[in-house]
Amino acid sequence: MSDAESRARSTETRPFETIVGLEVHVELKTESKIFCSCPTTFGAPPNAHICEVCAGLPGALPRLNRKVLDYAILTSLALNCEITRRSRFDRKNYFYPDLPKGYQISQLYAPIGRNGYVDIEPVEEGASSKRIRIHELHMEDDAGKLIHDEAGNCTMIDLSRCGVPLLEIVTEPDFRSAEEVTAFLQTLRTMLKFIGVSDCKMQEGSLRVDVNLSVRASGEEKLGTRTEMKNLSSFRAVSKAIGYESARQWEIVRNSGTIDRETRRWDEEKEQSFSMRKKEDAAEYKYFPEPDIPTIVTTDKKIDELRSFLPELPQAKRRRYIGELGLPGYDAGILTANKEITELFERTNEICGDAKEASNWIMGDLMKLLNDSGTDPERMEIREDSLGEIIVMVKEGKVSRASGKELLRAAFAEGAIPYEYADRHDMWLILDPKVLEEVVSKVLSENEKALSEYLAGKEKNFQFLLGQAMRATAGKADPAALRAALEEKLAEMKKEY
Repeated sequence: MSDAESRARSTETRPFETIVGLEVHVELKTESKIFCSCPTTFGAPPNAHICEVCAGLPGALPRLNRKVLDYAILTSLALNCEITRRSRFDRKNYFYPDLPKGYQISQLYAPIGRNGYVDIEPVEEGASSKRIRIHELHMEDDAGKLIHDEAGNCTMIDLSRCGVPLLEIVTEPDFRSAEEVTAFLQTLRTMLKFIGVSDCKMQEGSLRVDVNLSVRASGEEKLGTRTEMKNLSSFRAVSKAIGYESARQWEIVRNSGTIDRETRRWDEEKEQSFSMRKKEDAAEYKYFPEPDIPTIVTTDKKIDELRSFLPELPQAKRRRYIGELGLPGYDAGILTANKEITELFERTNEICGDAKEASNWIMGDLMKLLNDSGTDPERMEIREDSLGEIIVMVKEGKVSRASGKELLRAAFAEGAIPYEYADRHDMWLILDPKVLEEVVSKVLSENEKALSEYLAGKEKNFQFLLGQAMRATAGKADPAALRAALEEKLAEMKKEY
């Protein structure tokens, strides 16, 4: 058992409450940076994508990328935020080696979105959904990246990430558990991918989370002193960090100690948080209005235009799947948790016309293929029509259920087209009555003893004869059609017996 789990277990029966608020940093999926034309491509060589603006050279002037503003407004609408009609940028002044300008361009006084909310599904059986309030959403530019050599002798600076556009989504302190935080982040990530503003690849830093956490005795109203854990880059890290930090703080509080308001670093290997620095107040950043970027005026016409681009969001899809398609809530939740899975389900249902059957294949056979191969849904290469075609082939009796599974495996692993693969591997079921009649006659002539016993009243021999007939077709006969052909032939012979 890890130290974090031991701490959490030792205090889990104590009467205390954990209070959590989040700051979620989202890299936008634009081709160029927020204030210059440098590309945002991930994985480029160090310092390959920099210019005088993102390098902070004197006299270089920023110019706002219109796509960033559109994405910010679109996201604000998806999060039910009020759009600030006159928003502006501010300079957040601080020194850090990967911030060449000596300040970050952000939005403190007039962020683009405010007072929104996200409803998350219940994390406990029998509970109701919970509303998480969004305090604000603002635009800003990202800093660079420090690279430490393995020997620890030097630190290098890569400025390629400088100026990559970010949205920072700040929640109210509405979370009471790591499970609620995870549910919110999963909902948020899916929503952002649905509206197309970010790929949300946490492993590439496209979605990073700062956790603000405090504890208090159950029943108290006053919030405790909070700490901040920065740049958590996985749901597992967020959950573990909340568990550890809440246990650490309560241990201090119940022993009459004092919580320091500080920024802490989460160490994933040790599963512990460590103090980095005292937490700064806004005043310490010496914010002032950005003089080189004019006030942003957003009209009702522009808001209505962007609102029209909003797709049906995951929670609305979930309600529709339950109400209109008749799917269980569990199925609907799984099918709307990932954009790629949702798109595959909708196309499959469109082709086969059977929502429950499409859901069963995706939640069973497809999920097994994804899990066994360690493939993320966003990286699966199955042709969008393939699963629907396979389900139709099985339902119409053209291939067996077992062959359908093989077709799905080939479509998933090789990008095979089901009809072509079935032709190439001779997978079609035999449906021709004449062919089935010939098979039955041949099997009966080769199994005279079993046939005679059946005609004499030993009816259990029917299953043996049916098995022999299926074997004679190498399992390619339609079971129902073959049974019917055998029953018809035996009925004729009984009359003559």
